[in-house]
Amino acid sequence: MACIVAVLLASAGASGETLKPWTGGAAPALELKDLDGATHRLADYRGKAVLVNFWATWCGPCRAEMPSIERLRGSMAGKPFAVLAVNVGESDRLAREFAEKLPVRFTVLMDRDTRVARAWGARVLPATYVVGPDGRIRYAHFGELDWADEGIRRQIEALLELPGTRASR
Repeated sequence: MACIVAVLLASAGASGETLKPWTGGAAPALELKDLDGATHRLADYRGKAVLVNFWATWCGPCRAEMPSIERLRGSMAGKPFAVLAVNVGESDRLAREFAEKLPVRFTVLMDRDTRVARAWGARVLPATYVVGPDGRIRYAHFGELDWADEGIRRQIEALLELPGTRASR
């Protein structure tokens, strides 16, 4: 009987995950170059929901959750949604090799001096923030998460209904 209860509890925790609302204030500035040298600013994504993920190749939980972030990105194709994966403190070569090996089709940004990660309060990795179309952080999660979970996708999709979303224009 105890085994059945343990299995039920484990399966309940594995699905239907939810994100906790952010109460830490406004989104700090984010302006970084991608692996091709193009500059990306969070402000350029206004009107979209944006998942900002701070990660590193040496971080096991970061590596483990990357495929689920890619699945989330794929499931949101055609919607005003973007992923900005911010590599913290590593070289372009390491980040590029990792991104190509998976592969991922979202934008990888380089925070070589960790300035942006510190400004965002990303003290543990992975640290992920979901920014609403209005540019405000709506959710945050610290640690590994299955971003392809249907409940999480629904929370992010709900942000797309907010006024000012590119899809609602």
